[in-house]
Amino acid sequence: MPLKIAEPEEPTLNLTPMIDVILTLVIFFLVASKFTDEERTLGVKVPSVSSQSAVAAASEPKVVNVFADGHISLGSQPVSLEELTQQLKILHSQNRKMVVQVRGDRNASHGRMTEVYDACRRAGVTELAIAGKVNSSLR
Repeated sequence: MPLKIAEPEEPTLNLTPMIDVILTLVIFFLVASKFTDEERTLGVKVPSVSSQSAVAAASEPKVVNVFADGHISLGSQPVSLEELTQQLKILHSQNRKMVVQVRGDRNASHGRMTEVYDACRRAGVTELAIAGKVNSSLR
């Protein structure tokens, strides 16, 4: 039986996957740098904000409550329909994106709720939310 005299080959490192990844990254960065060059040549000067206070936070919705007996309040202040319209006009002129949330008692009449919605419309309010409560026993 002959003896093997040749020494075993050393394992070689396969560099093909690493070269593929490097070439892919090079191509990606070349293409990405082209996009930034095109942005610079557009000549659009983007405005900047001078301070953090210039960015206004979203305002809280104004809450209109309609009670079972038919009286209305804006926040905690009782108002008539005419006063509600006037105050919402003033608030709407100060903040065009104002949201009004109408919270009606379950025993309030449908007609009274409709009058409140109409008062909001006459005041120019376009963002109107109707509050409701989800009954957990129905789930």
